[in-house]
Amino acid sequence: MSRSITGAVAKWSDGPRRRAAMAVASLTAAAVGLSVLAGGTASAGAAAGGGAGPVVTRAALDPALVAGRGASVGFAEQEAENAATNGTVIGPGRTAYTLPAEASGRRAVSLTPGQYVEFTLPAAADAITVRYSIPDAPGGGGITAPLDVTVNGKNRTTATLTSQYSWLYNQYPFSNDPNAGLLHPDYWVTECGCVPAATTPAPEFATPFRPNHFYDEQRLTLGRKYRAGDKVRLTVPAGSKASATTIDLLDSQLVGAPHVAVVAANVLAFGADPSGRRDSADAIDRAIAFAKRTHLKVYIPPGTYQVNRHIVVDDVTIEGAGSWYTIIKGHEVALTTPLPDGSVHTGVGFYGKDAAAGGSSNVHLSGFAVEGDVRDRVDTDQVNGIGGALSNSTIDGLYVHHTKVGMWFDGPMTNLRITNNVITDQIADGLNFHTGVTHSLVSNTFVRNSGDDGLAMWSEKTGNAGNTFDHNTVQTPVLANGIAIYGGTDNTVSDNLIADPIREGSAIQVGSRFGSEAFTGHLWITDNTTVRAGTYELNWNIGLGAIWFFALEKNIDADIRVTGDHFLDNTYNAIMLVSDWPVKDLYSISNVHFKDIRVDGTGTSVVSGRAAGSSSFENVDARNVGAVGVNNCGSFHFTPAGSEFALTDLGGNDGGGTTGPWLAPWELPNTITCDDRPAVVAPPAPSAW
Repeated sequence: MSRSITGAVAKWSDGPRRRAAMAVASLTAAAVGLSVLAGGTASAGAAAGGGAGPVVTRAALDPALVAGRGASVGFAEQEAENAATNGTVIGPGRTAYTLPAEASGRRAVSLTPGQYVEFTLPAAADAITVRYSIPDAPGGGGITAPLDVTVNGKNRTTATLTSQYSWLYNQYPFSNDPNAGLLHPDYWVTECGCVPAATTPAPEFATPFRPNHFYDEQRLTLGRKYRAGDKVRLTVPAGSKASATTIDLLDSQLVGAPHVAVVAANVLAFGADPSGRRDSADAIDRAIAFAKRTHLKVYIPPGTYQVNRHIVVDDVTIEGAGSWYTIIKGHEVALTTPLPDGSVHTGVGFYGKDAAAGGSSNVHLSGFAVEGDVRDRVDTDQVNGIGGALSNSTIDGLYVHHTKVGMWFDGPMTNLRITNNVITDQIADGLNFHTGVTHSLVSNTFVRNSGDDGLAMWSEKTGNAGNTFDHNTVQTPVLANGIAIYGGTDNTVSDNLIADPIREGSAIQVGSRFGSEAFTGHLWITDNTTVRAGTYELNWNIGLGAIWFFALEKNIDADIRVTGDHFLDNTYNAIMLVSDWPVKDLYSISNVHFKDIRVDGTGTSVVSGRAAGSSSFENVDARNVGAVGVNNCGSFHFTPAGSEFALTDLGGNDGGGTTGPWLAPWELPNTITCDDRPAVVAPPAPSAW
């Protein structure tokens, strides 16, 4: 099941620091600082790419800046703001609860009926994915609206966009009702600087309160192969119910022919319906049972198959024709009686057996899509695309969409290899290794628009060990972090690309929280790139680092090495080490070593120290630094001996910004340079080093 606490940071306890952190005046100041980054709205009539060649990006960056990092995907990304349009570019902006903040690259194009955005194909393609946002219904629940698609002005098809899976509101775990009052009036609310239930007169909040999760995406086949240079135009037709249609980006690709397995248990022979009109769950179960008896694979040919419950898998191989061809699609179904695990709904998903029942082994899933129907967040529900315990197994080439969590694994379990998948538009995490997952890999997987951590290892009660997240791309996690590691032993995060975290988290987090076991052994964080990270933390009222270490429940003192990473266009700090105020004298962060790091642009400092402990720095080069290089508050005792956090200079730490060298001798080892909320200075766009 999903965790009962989100990746969001818990509120501060009472105390001077908390009261200062929650001051409304500081919130306003932070918003003003971000507005420098936000720019404004401008006409896109002369947008880059209008009449020029196609602009292909990766995470809205020049691909040369992230070469060799992130997932290698079969599609070309083109941002709408770089295409030809008669609409309006919105952004850039990084303030949460706004359309620009949740857009890739923090910009998008807004179209009214009659307006268009036109993309020039950079390579041959027969399929596209459109990332978009349309308004919610006034009372919630979403609307549908048309979008015309033409290629070279011909072959018009009309896609039906929907906002039924987007637009959440209010406090965690959120509401679908834009007019709802506070879900937790006993929580501290930054917007009023108070606990509403304990305040007289009670504060009033405009609705909708904290709208978020604006975007969705839709895949479309073009009916034939088109050439590089052909033009795909997206037009909002007259009469659309959507007052504005926001186009974020278009991915184009050549899908190729469907995979065919001739010698296999074909689900059609067992009564599966490829039209999607009849439920095919029982037929797939029969095919699995036959395949296990006869030692065959299960093959699911092209089609859309309705499945409204879990397909339990063990010792079986299931192959589809490819994720564009074989679609397993289901409704979320309310249960008449809650299950023992607390689930009140079920829905489409492929699940290994529960770990308490021995788990599953030798499961191999490949080449199909899982299309869910999850529209709100119920953390006790098992409505994930892939779930359960899967050992000695593989998951390859899936597309998982509109489930709660794309893939959630409850161990103990071992040796699972997850490769070449796309996970998008989730209500909660993209993928989570939860509890005792060992010697497992997630590689070359693309995650976009998760509602919580994009990729997570969560060592709750039983530690994860020996796992690797390698060469993955995580974009626009709406809440929490791109990649989060909560405790564990000997894990690795390498060669990933993480872009545009939105709020209450950042690109990479190393956290002692959520009941996780301690960090032991080593943790390698190697050769990753983050961009436009370091969010504004609403509960604390401060900016986070692109990578942040958070000691909430235990010391963080394993051998942690951050090596070869690039932190680009950081909204606030590149690096942050922090402990929560109530435990600042209990837990510390030490034995963290930074080496061969590039920091290109910070809104504030390179390093923010808000905990006791220490770290070392070697060959950390920084440029375009907006504030003093080290913002060292320690644990906020401000003793004559200096900060409780010490920095060790191992040499080769070069560069800086407006205040001189970022790691100047006068800052070492523990000079107090504390500025609780330094002004944000927008850095220039990243460039070649």
